[in-house]
Amino acid sequence: MKTNQYATFGAAALAAIVLGSGTLAGQAPAAPASTVGHNHIGHVMTMWKDTPNTQGFLPTAAAEAKVAATHAGLAAKSPDNLDAMKMHAAHVLHALDPTVEMKGPGAGYGLKKAAAGALQHVQLLAKTEGVSKNVMTHSGHVSASLEDVVQWTDAAIATAQKIRAATTAAAAAPLVTELAQQTAAIAGGMDANKDGKIGWQTGEGGIEQAQMHMGFMMKGEGL
Repeated sequence: MKTNQYATFGAAALAAIVLGSGTLAGQAPAAPASTVGHNHIGHVMTMWKDTPNTQGFLPTAAAEAKVAATHAGLAAKSPDNLDAMKMHAAHVLHALDPTVEMKGPGAGYGLKKAAAGALQHVQLLAKTEGVSKNVMTHSGHVSASLEDVVQWTDAAIATAQKIRAATTAAAAAPLVTELAQQTAAIAGGMDANKDGKIGWQTGEGGIEQAQMHMGFMMKGEGL
């Protein structure tokens, strides 16, 4: 009889331990903070559900930025041809925001949406409890660069729309030069402080710098 009592007590104690650990039958334990953080890294760099080929937000942004910069450059080669400048401005708009211009050579997702998605997940990553110092450091660097990208993208959209509204080549040409500079900065950053290098800091970092520091982050995490 005593043996049965001890067995009953032992089972109850085990149940109490299991309940205290939060691993009820049929309920999975909470994911470690590091795993949650790595999920956000994956969304930025590897996979997201609605991007072209379900790739990460940042590769999507980089591809759209390349298209935008290419067509801004082509527009700049035709400063006397209003129709050509307007055509390439439309192509830039499509790559930046296909809700503004539905047709063009971009992927149909848009740099604006992709950059905003990348920024959102990097910021969520930084707020995840328990992430490493490596993640905290580089998420700040990436965020600063992506905030530039988001701001510069809005400015480039406004410039491209002005080109489309221009009535003469003379009016459009300086805007095209501005658009080429804006899209180049979005893709590769800009040396705002004229020190001969482009950093991740606010006002300098573009997509290239964001990708670089995401790479540093992933290396530090062993990903």
